[in-house]
Amino acid sequence: MYDDHYGLSGRPFQLTPDPRFWFDTATHRKAMAYLGYGLSQGEGFIVITGDIGAGKTTLVGHLMETIDRERLHVIKIVSTQIEADDLLRLVAGGLDVEAGGLSKAQLLTMIERGLHAMARAGRRTLLIVDEAQALPVASLEELRMLSNFQASGHALLQIFLLGQPEFRERLHGSDRLEQLRQRVIAMHHLDPMGPEEVEPYMLHRLNVVGWQGNPHFTPDAYRAMYDGSDGVPRRLNQLAGRVMLFGSIEQLDVIDGDSVEAVIADIAGDVPMPRNAAAPSESPILVPMTASATVAEPIPEPDPAAIEPMREEKMAAAASVEPLRPLPIFHVPPPTEPLPIRSARQIDVPIVEARTMEPPANDLLIEELAEDPVIETVPVTALPEALAPETDPENDALAQRIALLEGRIEEQEAALRRVLTLLVDWVEGEAAPDAVSLRYAAAH
Repeated sequence: MYDDHYGLSGRPFQLTPDPRFWFDTATHRKAMAYLGYGLSQGEGFIVITGDIGAGKTTLVGHLMETIDRERLHVIKIVSTQIEADDLLRLVAGGLDVEAGGLSKAQLLTMIERGLHAMARAGRRTLLIVDEAQALPVASLEELRMLSNFQASGHALLQIFLLGQPEFRERLHGSDRLEQLRQRVIAMHHLDPMGPEEVEPYMLHRLNVVGWQGNPHFTPDAYRAMYDGSDGVPRRLNQLAGRVMLFGSIEQLDVIDGDSVEAVIADIAGDVPMPRNAAAPSESPILVPMTASATVAEPIPEPDPAAIEPMREEKMAAAASVEPLRPLPIFHVPPPTEPLPIRSARQIDVPIVEARTMEPPANDLLIEELAEDPVIETVPVTALPEALAPETDPENDALAQRIALLEGRIEEQEAALRRVLTLLVDWVEGEAAPDAVSLRYAAAH
């Protein structure tokens, strides 16, 4: 679209690598020097790394344009976690070897024969593996083994490895790759362009497609282009293409820094926000979500006309229900008649005492109770119904003795009350009771 508006023969900032737009930045010039040195050696590994969009693929494309295909046979593989056996089959396919149904040993033999056939035809073989950071260690080891094939003291296969920065770190950080590291004869990392390289880079690509000065880029536009791309070639191409499109839509003949900033802001707006993110001007609302829910639906307002009949129906139903009575925390039903009890040592459940025994009336009763083993027990009325002991014939005599003692206590309490009555009468009437009356009251 913008190429027609500005009279260009093509799109200068397309993202697809095109060797026609090769530009010698400082880092790419050094990488080409390493590649040329490696080709002159004709053996070992050459490793080129770079960030995403740094121009590795463009570098290889430019290399393919400069080599003599009559003297160099090139096999190019873009690896996507290729296992060792599959990698060998891809190499065999590049040598026109039919690998179907062959075992690994047979496959290696056929690859070696194919390399020898290329050498007899006067051609060396170059294997280029792109995205090498995705290769398993076993696949890298197979590549190292392939580099051992030679004839008359000359290597039959040379290998270029292209990858992202993590491949460089992996290569130097794994003990299992020590033998491969010793076979690397050149290594280079592609850096981003510097700020001073953005203008010549863009002008070079524009001139390739017949640019005649329209549109004109101001110096602050180039600075903004660098700030928006950090000098990474692919990001710079993407931004420059959007700027050219913006200029054609706005009918601009001059593109300045403000225009570039406007495009950068527009690209930032293309990034979608999370579905549950609130707008900057709105306060986020916390909504309880289930595992399967993604968007909270609004709760409809209740209809008063529908609520009132329901309320009256509920009130009428509540009025017909008998109110609940509070339940006692612990209820012990009163015994209808004395029951024989067991000793506390014979009962395996905890005993809850519900009645306090009256204190003894005199010292004689205290002594008798102290000597009697029934002191270890509590009355049957103190036990819940579920814990009531069963009737035991062996305790009948003990129960009768307890009943006798309780009767004696009641008699002594009655005698004490009679003595106290005589003493009160004596105090109030100022007449001393005779000894006979007192002995009679105490005895009866």
